[in-house]
Amino acid sequence: MSGVRVAPWQNDSFPSPPSELLAGMQARRPNGELIGIDRVLLRSFPLATGWNELLGRVRADFSLELEYRELIMLRVAVLNHADFEWGVHYPAYLQAGGTEEKCLALKEQSVSGGVFGEEERALITLTDQSTKQVEVNADVIEELKNLFGETKTVEAVATVAAYNMVSRFLVALAI
Repeated sequence: MSGVRVAPWQNDSFPSPPSELLAGMQARRPNGELIGIDRVLLRSFPLATGWNELLGRVRADFSLELEYRELIMLRVAVLNHADFEWGVHYPAYLQAGGTEEKCLALKEQSVSGGVFGEEERALITLTDQSTKQVEVNADVIEELKNLFGETKTVEAVATVAAYNMVSRFLVALAI
């Protein structure tokens, strides 16, 4: 984290975050180890609190399958040049059922559908349109609703939006 543009919070920094905030952030991480983005977020306790709640819900509580959410997160990372985000979500995607072949395909500027199923292609189209141009074609949303239903469509759109926020934060502060 040597190139980070703000000094990350350290365990001996003052003021200390509220204990419930720190515990909540640690609970979302393997072995309770805070990562780079956590330490930068802790420069603003209100931001860290809201961020942890929102991203915790996206990561753990959505009905959209984890493999699909991780696919979205990886594609956003590629499109926004967020290497840190890729590094965090790459193993999570593989663990959720993704493959190396799909990871390689996600890194291409234009993703061909060869290795992806219909649902994945629809999610990639959503992610590409939302990330690159913000506006998403109505037919893309209709296809998602037909494939996933309305709840999972809303969750897919929210996952794209949330991880665009994450990647833009990471890139802007060189995390």
